[in-house]
Parts: sequence; structure tokens; C-alpha cells
Amino acid sequence: MAEILVLYYSRQGSVANMAQQISHGIESIKGCTVRMRTVPAVSTVCESTEKEIPDSGPPYVTLQDLEECEALALGSPTRFGNMAAPMKYFLDGTSGQWLSGKLTGKPAAVFTSTASMHGGQETTLISMMLPLLHHGMIIIGVPYTVPELTSTKSGGTPYGPSHTSGADGNSHLSAEEKIICQALGKRLAEITLELERGREE
Repeated sequence: MAEILVLYYSRQGSVANMAQQISHGIESIKGCTVRMRTVPAVSTVCESTEKEIPDSGPPYVTLQDLEECEALALGSPTRFGNMAAPMKYFLDGTSGQWLSGKLTGKPAAVFTSTASMHGGQETTLISMMLPLLHHGMIIIGVPYTVPELTSTKSGGTPYGPSHTSGADGNSHLSAEEKIICQALGKRLAEITLELERGREE
């Protein structure tokens, strides 16, 4: 089985819901399974720490998770047009994997959620791509052969799935957003399997 890491940070549940839909897409492809992980919050208070195990949801990610999985789907809410600090903090600690080339050649995809339609979805997605490109990963987007990409009135971009939660933080995904998330999961899984077969030949 090709195991794909779905790694996300979520505060109000929107990105977590997207991660679930992407996981459904991955697991709809025979031969692929999901390893779901999250990252702990960070604080400006030096003495403040998170528990070693979250009270709910998936476990916290380790560097070993990155190395062991065949592909990565990375999700974060937007923070002023950029990924959230907890995700950036984790990625900043992957210099050992960069030096060893452990992630080189692995497929990767990104997804995000914002409160407003023009709240920095595309810049956030691109900000998450940059460290993955430095790691030599192969970036996978959403092609326009997914018809919902052109009909959506909420989230959805060719750079990766997105969600517009509204100012009240409504975490319900639209029908189009769900389909786009699942389409990315399927595409990531299919390309992962193709690359694995190519390496075996």
C-alpha cells in the first residue's frame, strides 16, 4: 500500500474538514491509504507548551512521518496571505530531510481555507509550495478537467483546493469544494502509484 501523509493545521475545523475530503479521495484509489497528522499550536509565551498528544483529532506529525510516506497533502488556514505559524514552524525544522534529500521526488499537494473570498487563498497555497519545492518534491495541482473548478462560487483554485468559511468561521464545505478536495486526493494518489510503478520497472 502507498501511504500518503495528510498533514494540516486547523483552528476552527475548516481545514480539518478539507483534510477529511482529500483523504476520501486518496482512499478511493485502490492501493493507497492515508496517514493523518496535525501540528501543535505555537505561542509567543516561552513557558507555554502543548500536550504531547492532542485531546482530539490525529496525532502530531513527526519527521519520521514525512520520510516514511510516499506523498504529502499539506493544509493550513491563511494568516495574512501566508501559511499559519505552526505549519511554518514545523517545516522550518526539516533541514535534515533537505540535506539528506529524503523528500526528493515525492508528490505533494496543498490546500487552504480563508474567511473571505479574496483573503489570500492563492498566496497561501504558493507559500506552502515553496519549502516543498526546496525539498525537491513534485507539486500536484487541480486541473481544469475538474469541472467544478470553473463553476464554483466559493473556494477552489488550480493551485490546490480552498474553502471560504465566512467571517463567522462556518466550517461547512460547499458541494463544489468537497468535490475539488476529493479530486485532488484522487489525483495525488494516482500519480503516487504511477511514480511508484515507474521506480519498480
